[in-house]
Amino acid sequence: MSDYMTKVLAFHGQVKAVALVATESISTAQKKHDTWSAATAALGRTLIGTTLLASSLKDQERISVQIHGNGLGGKIFTDANGQGDMRGYISNPHVSLPLNEQGKLDVRTVVGDRGTMTVIKDLGMREPFSGQIPIVDGELGADFTYYMAVSEQINGSMGLSVLVNSDESVRAAGGFMIQLMPGVTEETIVEIEKCLSDIPMISSLLDQEASPEDLLDRLLGKENIQPLETMPVQFNCSCTRDKFSSGLIAIGEEELKRLVDEDHGAEVVCHFCSEKFFYSNEDLLDLIEEIRQQKLQA
Repeated sequence: MSDYMTKVLAFHGQVKAVALVATESISTAQKKHDTWSAATAALGRTLIGTTLLASSLKDQERISVQIHGNGLGGKIFTDANGQGDMRGYISNPHVSLPLNEQGKLDVRTVVGDRGTMTVIKDLGMREPFSGQIPIVDGELGADFTYYMAVSEQINGSMGLSVLVNSDESVRAAGGFMIQLMPGVTEETIVEIEKCLSDIPMISSLLDQEASPEDLLDRLLGKENIQPLETMPVQFNCSCTRDKFSSGLIAIGEEELKRLVDEDHGAEVVCHFCSEKFFYSNEDLLDLIEEIRQQKLQA
């Protein structure tokens, strides 16, 4: 099943919800960054949470999430846009740990129990919106939920899950986001809380190949749901050689000369997807000439 998300309204517009299955996307991230099990779960959950937050955006509007915790994984940086594209990386991808007391991958030790989670929302305006919260749990689902409540004033719940096989491959990945709209009744809240308490673990449902629609039906009750839209999601990096060329030009003529004289070329690696771009001496000399032409035209 290809990755996709489903958006719905529920309880006559009192609730907005999104669910997604992202197994292929998180698998791509795992392969590109060679992440080990616990790091895969931490990066995967952050990618899923970021994509859920981006589900209300339009086209190329973006949300970036930066997690700076005191855990073994170091910094986690992800972003996603309104078209379902996600990408991201973790500073230390090689973290594999024993399962925690609940028999799950130990994400809290990878993320840490102290630090910050920063969300930057770029809506194409002059200044992006930025919100920051302290890490409150480290398992990430509660942290994303806390961010929604504190920074966006939206009560709700977010569930994130990544299952990893013994050979480090991703078995299943996905999640959900429930948002309570203004005017939601106490009766609706009680019903949702009951569904959340009765539902099996999201990881178990994903392991049984549940679809986004299956997740939402179990979370909200099929009879309460009004479908809105479905859309594909995918790990997709926007890096290009042209973008990195512009970055090399920005470091200046003297630094490019040093790369020519001392390193005899340059290799640039994208943090988000590990794609490598090699620049020969001839390529670097072309960039130097471009800088000189820009100075003449200034």
